[in-house]
Amino acid sequence: MIIVCIRTILLYSLVVLTMRLMGKRQIGELQPYEFVITIMISDLASLPMQDQRYPLLQGIVPIITLLFLKTLITQLELKLQPARNILDGSPCILIYNGKINYDALKKQQLNLDELFEELRLAKCYNLDEIQYAILENSGQMSILPKNYNSSSGSSDSSSGKSDNTSTQKVVLPKILIADGKINKRSITSMNKSEEWIMKVLKDHNINSIDNILVAMYDTQGKFSVQYYDDYEKECCKQ
Repeated sequence: MIIVCIRTILLYSLVVLTMRLMGKRQIGELQPYEFVITIMISDLASLPMQDQRYPLLQGIVPIITLLFLKTLITQLELKLQPARNILDGSPCILIYNGKINYDALKKQQLNLDELFEELRLAKCYNLDEIQYAILENSGQMSILPKNYNSSSGSSDSSSGKSDNTSTQKVVLPKILIADGKINKRSITSMNKSEEWIMKVLKDHNINSIDNILVAMYDTQGKFSVQYYDDYEKECCKQ
């Protein structure tokens, strides 16, 4: 039992030291190769602790090797831009000028529900308010609102507008159509039917939902529709 305790203390100390030397990052900020190395280190350390038939060196040597490999990769990334692009990837624009980049969503294996969840966490509820939404290499989303310059102005100007906006009614956005399919959950919550949605679309001269990426009511009750190719059309205007 004493031997098991000693082996555990040694391996634990080695893993803590290794993680310290790998740098200070939160789990959500790890690059893919860093996450793989972290998982491998934990697995290599657990084997000698669980089974005394494994020599300590069979856990120590691979852990030190992985630490050396991580250090080598980090140095390559610091000096070579192509290495950073290959290992870390590059930021991806998901929304530009309120238009969703559907091809980028598919490439990043994100669905609309996940996209809107990230937007809500960033306190962005309307697509029309977003100038850029960028998926960073860490997996986090950076959002630049259209009113960024005005929102960073003086506190006096912002307080002057508060009286007008405070009386404006704000409602929870409702996604009626996503990926060419009617969102039945939203319909149920609104006590509406599919016939009602089709009537709303018809009132906006829309006869089919197959080419609709998303149709929704925003926080002001405004109805908006985006098609799959709206992002490309918006980019062509530049």
